[in-house]
Amino acid sequence: MPDPHSLSPARTHRTGIGRGAGRAHGKAILLGEHAVVYGAPALVIPLPQLTVTATATRFPGGGHTGRISFTTGEPADSATESVRLPAVDGLHHLVEKFLDRAGPQARSGVDIVVESAVPRGRGLGSSAACARAAALALAGAFGRHLDAGELYDLVQSSERVAHGRASGIDAVATGAVSALVFRSGTVHPVPDARAAARAALVIGDSGTGSSTKEAVEQLARRFAREPARRASFVTAVADLTSAAVRDLGHGDLRAFGGRLTANHRVLREAGISTGRIDTLVEAALAAGALGAKITGGGLGGCMIALVPDLRATGTVVRELRAAGATQLWVAPMGGLAHHGD
Repeated sequence: MPDPHSLSPARTHRTGIGRGAGRAHGKAILLGEHAVVYGAPALVIPLPQLTVTATATRFPGGGHTGRISFTTGEPADSATESVRLPAVDGLHHLVEKFLDRAGPQARSGVDIVVESAVPRGRGLGSSAACARAAALALAGAFGRHLDAGELYDLVQSSERVAHGRASGIDAVATGAVSALVFRSGTVHPVPDARAAARAALVIGDSGTGSSTKEAVEQLARRFAREPARRASFVTAVADLTSAAVRDLGHGDLRAFGGRLTANHRVLREAGISTGRIDTLVEAALAAGALGAKITGGGLGGCMIALVPDLRATGTVVRELRAAGATQLWVAPMGGLAHHGD
């Protein structure tokens, strides 16, 4: 169960009788994706600028019926539509689980409206952020309090339906207030990294939707055939992540960036990257990024590039756009600085 001190408070907001609202945000995995499923540590940073809000309205009668509606502002193209159903299925499961736990008063229907700025199918935590916001909205609509553990359990149950085997990292990170090291369901703050606070991340969208479930299952099949490859993969990624956390504590951004690029090579060799992602990674490095890699589930989605400060992001952004990035975001890394309790 996650450490509640590392998360934003699991507050429920009641906007009127039978109504509630919830909020969450995106995330980016800096190192450790996929290996985290097998017990390795992962380093993740919240993206509070990519927000998700949800409202839930309870109405009498109708059993467990209701509607779940999305507003995303994304183009209604085939890539977007292809990643919608798993998240919706996960949210329906979350609603059923919440209503079952709520008891007799749950014999009413509920409508949920989700407004998301986290692009779907891009490895930035869209499904978990939608689930977290929806769970908080449900709690508000039914006048119930969710502690950190209950909230995590609901979001994680939704993630398992959406993605299959889920490590739990997204369920935690979409409510985190600072960067975290996640391992086997537990979270720890990043050691004092104020020296890295001046740095920034540039996130580039390859324009191709990713499927975390497909990527996880693909790796699982490969590892079942080649157990030694699984062991070497997990060990390599775990070592890189642990070393990167130490680099941050020492304020060594250049070494940290090197770990990112090395992690990308490991993921590429595992078959998780794509030609488009590799092109964007190389473009970022050529533009002066200290490191770059795929982020999230892979087989599409986004990459991230580390730059020494916000002034250096312009060149990397231009080169990524020229290399074919369809969307770009800049995320200051000030949230990495952990100032204690």
